[in-house]
Amino acid sequence: MKTITKILLALILGVSLLQAAAFEKVAKFKATKVEVSSEKPLTTGNNTIKLVVLNEELKDSAVSVKVFMPAMPGMPHMESLSEAKNLSNGIYEANVNFSMSGTWQMHIFITTPEGKKVRVKTSLNI
Repeated sequence: MKTITKILLALILGVSLLQAAAFEKVAKFKATKVEVSSEKPLTTGNNTIKLVVLNEELKDSAVSVKVFMPAMPGMPHMESLSEAKNLSNGIYEANVNFSMSGTWQMHIFITTPEGKKVRVKTSLNI
């Protein structure tokens, strides 16, 4: 009976760790959609995120990411700005820094080669 209990606990723990192993969110603005994901859960400090631009006409654009937390009583404004690396076919990678846990705002700036600019906003809980 003890062996069965240990096996069940190990399976439950394994499944719960698998579910917490990644982050994924879809940010939208009008017809523009960007899938934001990370192989690891987002934490304070440096994080590598993957951005997938889901609109065909925006796939060869320049992308940058700004994450920020507005100033609050007793705490200054915090911000991290990163140029995303174009990996190909609308997939980008960026490094962002969350200096503390809490709710962060994320703005994704997409600029097409023709100069058209799109901003997609979302929020993240770290």
